[in-house]
Amino acid sequence: MMKGRENTMLNQKQIDFVKHAKKLFPNKVELTLADLVLANKEFGHKYEPQWLTKNKNLKIDRGLFRLPNIDDKVEETKVSKTETVKENKVSEAAYIVSSLTGDIVPKKDSVFVSFGSYPDLKSIVKSRMFYPVFITGLSGNGKTMGVTQACAENRREMIRVNVTIETDEDDLLGGYRLREGQTVWQNGPVIEAMERGAILLLDEIDLASNKIMCLQPILEGSGIFVKKINKFVKPADGFNVIATANTKGQGSEDGKFIGTNVLNEAFLERFPITFEQKYPSVKIEEKILIKTLERSGKKDKDFCKKLVTWADVIRKTFFDGGVDEIISTRRLVHIVQAFTIFKDKIKAIEVCTNRFDEDTKNSFVELYSKVDGGATAETIAEDQRKQEVADQVKEEESDSKDDAAESDNDTSAHI
Repeated sequence: MMKGRENTMLNQKQIDFVKHAKKLFPNKVELTLADLVLANKEFGHKYEPQWLTKNKNLKIDRGLFRLPNIDDKVEETKVSKTETVKENKVSEAAYIVSSLTGDIVPKKDSVFVSFGSYPDLKSIVKSRMFYPVFITGLSGNGKTMGVTQACAENRREMIRVNVTIETDEDDLLGGYRLREGQTVWQNGPVIEAMERGAILLLDEIDLASNKIMCLQPILEGSGIFVKKINKFVKPADGFNVIATANTKGQGSEDGKFIGTNVLNEAFLERFPITFEQKYPSVKIEEKILIKTLERSGKKDKDFCKKLVTWADVIRKTFFDGGVDEIISTRRLVHIVQAFTIFKDKIKAIEVCTNRFDEDTKNSFVELYSKVDGGATAETIAEDQRKQEVADQVKEEESDSKDDAAESDNDTSAHI
């Protein structure tokens, strides 16, 4: 028997799909295959609804479709009862959505305290403008946390990409994957963020190679043509790019951040604004540690205050060139968490400073003992200055003795 096509009203399943898709994409008139796949997953299907994609009246352009109205008629294939119809297998690669099918708005962190450039960053995220941001600063001072919490506070979706030297176009934009015996296209995190109008967080961007240059057109806000699928992807409203780094994209001069690279100047120039993230002030850091303890059901403001004083002295010494290591805010949080586990302050400090060499670790633990004994940052700094003067005098005396001995030797040799 021959197949025949006639226009019929939408069935209940199709009506449910249309309602769900409109709820999922309230501001979209044109839906992509990826959008349709995402909507269809709600009903237990992995691919797009072919009753819609095969309907010429609903196809706007290649890869673009419109949703029918609830009372629209759609073409339906009628088959006689005596005919056996074999399922047509799709040979072309289909779109699939990665794991980003649920809510990707970050959760608020009860420990977070606003400081530094956070209010400005929050304003940028709230504005929904495309305005790429570059955030640079030492390790463990809250760069990533600030972006995450700005998105959480503004109920903005965020997709985080941890960049490495191996990160390439396939990791960022997407590629073909083999799923259940079928080759399908899977969008990368960058395309996902663009189509969802989400914040794209490029974490540790200064670890990237020149392969990161595939993001050039995206950083201009003009979209990108994905060659592998012959499709131009335009960013949805609200899409923005925020990058974090330990350097300013010029490499690490002191060798503290091995693996960081010199980024292309044209790439860096596409970030109109750069925030220099500093460590939080003493008062802010105290609040962070107190909140961390309270989240574990404990209170010890005195310990938190002494830890912050201890870290402050170490940082000042570090920036003066006196030590090669530094205690970050993240490290202080680790110590507080260790204290809640081991119930021993010195042990918590020791296990969290074991990552440093033995001399540095011992000097840090000894310094905390002084702070715990009542020494303030000022008295410790004064003691350090006195010690430096004493060491300098001792060194000069030693040099004078060496010069005198050398002079005596020269005189004896002359005689």
